[in-house]
Order: sequence, then C-alpha cells, then structure tokens
Amino acid sequence: MAERSHAGGGMTRRQTLRLLGAAALAAAVGTGCRETAGPGPKSSVFVAKASGYDADLGDILRRGLAELGVSREELAGKRVLLKPNLVEPHAGAGHINTHPLVVRAAAEAFLAGGAASVLVAEGAGHRRDALLVLEESGLGEVLASEGLAFTDLNSGPVHLARNLGGVSKLGDLWLPEALAKVDLVVSVAKMKTHHWAGATLSMKNLFGVMPGAVYGWPKNVLHFAGIEPSILDIAATVRPGFAIVDGIVGMEGDGPIMGDPVAAGVLVMGRSCLAVDASCCRVMGIDPSRLGYLRGADGRLGTIDAARIEQRGEALAAVRRDFVLLDYVPAQHGIRLAS
Repeated sequence: MAERSHAGGGMTRRQTLRLLGAAALAAAVGTGCRETAGPGPKSSVFVAKASGYDADLGDILRRGLAELGVSREELAGKRVLLKPNLVEPHAGAGHINTHPLVVRAAAEAFLAGGAASVLVAEGAGHRRDALLVLEESGLGEVLASEGLAFTDLNSGPVHLARNLGGVSKLGDLWLPEALAKVDLVVSVAKMKTHHWAGATLSMKNLFGVMPGAVYGWPKNVLHFAGIEPSILDIAATVRPGFAIVDGIVGMEGDGPIMGDPVAAGVLVMGRSCLAVDASCCRVMGIDPSRLGYLRGADGRLGTIDAARIEQRGEALAAVRRDFVLLDYVPAQHGIRLAS
C-alpha cells in the first residue's frame, strides 16, 4: 500500500471532514465494511436466537451466511482470518471473551461454505504470552481439536499501510503481514458495554489486529491517540468483510473486563461491521447514534440508520435486552435507546 502521514487531535470538525474525504478514497481501493449508495436498505443484518453455547452454533451461522447471500461461489478458495476478542483471558468467564465454541462454529461455517482455509488470529491487549492466552481462554484446546491454526498478531512481520481514515493522530498504520495474506477478515467480537467507548462490538474488536510490538500493551498508543478516532482509522483501513458478534452471554456494566454477565441469547452477523454494531446496540438497549465512533462512521463506513438496515432472522424488539448502564461512567451516560 502507498504511504502517507497524518497528524491531528481528537474528533474535531476538520477531522470529520477528512474522514469524509477518506471514504471516497476507500471506495476507490475496496469496500469491506463500506456499503454502496442507492435507494432502500444499504445493509442486511442477521440476528439469531441461541439459548446457550451447547446449541448448534455451526448451523445457525451457516443459516446466517445463506440469509445474507454469501454464496459458495463467493467463498470458494478464499483464505479466511477469524479475529476473536481475547481481551483478558479467563477460562470459564464466558462474558469476557468471544466463546471458543463460537470461533469453532464460525470456522465450520466458512469451511462448509467453500473457504479454502481458516486462520484464527488475535493480538491480545493485556497478555504478551500468546500460548498462555490460548490456554487460559479455552480457545487453544478447541483449535487443537479442530486442527485450526493460530497466529499471534502482537508479534511477527508487519507492514506500513496507508491510513484510510485519517481521523486520529496515528499517521499511517503498522499492520501484521498476516492480514495481507488472507482474502477475508472476519471480526468475531463479544457483545459488551465499555467504560470508554460505551459499547465494544465488531469495530472496537479491531484494536486486537494492531501489533503490540508497535502499539504497546494494552495498545496504549491507540488510547493516547484517542479511542474513538483510532477505531475509525483502523476500521477504514483494515476493512473487514464480515462481522459476527457473540451475544449469547454478553457483558453489562463496567465492561470490557470488570462488568457482569448478561444472557442476551443472540448471535448477530452481517457484511457491514457498522450496521452489525448498530443492530447490536439496539439489542442492548443502546442508541447507536449516541456513541461517538458509530455516529462518526455513519454515512462513511456504512449506516447506523434503522430504516436503512434490513433485519433478517429475529426482530430486534423480540430479542432486546437492556444492558445495565452506569450513570457514573461518562461514556455510558445518556446512551439508552428510547422504548
């Protein structure tokens, strides 16, 4: 990719205008999470009920791919990278990390759909020992049983990529070479509230693709550059082609680590990270337009407008479960979705 440098501060008016211009550039080089313009719904999001992790998750995800029009011809021969959320691995703490059985089901669904290979990759935010992360999260055992490879995104070769967002002061982005060697990046996130971003879903999950060897632990450089501007820059640059959010057991309150488990009982998926995240917010009883990074991406990386998102599977009203929000956490103040 071409090289370019940017400097700047937070989400100023100037930076918002720069993101608008960067969206046009992103359209010229690929889509990923961006949607095409035109009348009617711009995105489709599939919502499925799942009573627990013992459900047939593979069948649910295969059905979701079919509902979203992901054909065997589209996936044929593709190399797929699944990026789960392993923010703070603790075996048995199913509300902190993407559940290993959701990762397994996603791998099954893409392989059954025609993908040539599936790689699981993560750059955990707090722990530097990738093997310990896999062991403590329970993911290592599942990957071994299924013969799935894992790559630690915190270390290894990196390349400098043009920052297609241009909102933060990060400048161009150092990305793992593993991302350049696959055809499809899938964000396999966890449905959680967040004490700095309001909610963490498929877009915020992309912090984990940023190598810790460059951006520190827990990705401190991204925090110093501003969490919301960094989310926008990373999402615009990495451009995942698909998102799956594990909301079977989510987290409410003081997320993304210290909150409490909440049985939302859903899996949410779609081609647009932004539309998926907006739908997840509505499941959680959160107004997506009240989250700065989702509002900043609206119209540039996709849509958060309910009228422009075609909901497939379960109706959002049928699965809404208002997550606990904390008034003393600024990012969660005033974001409740009206009834």
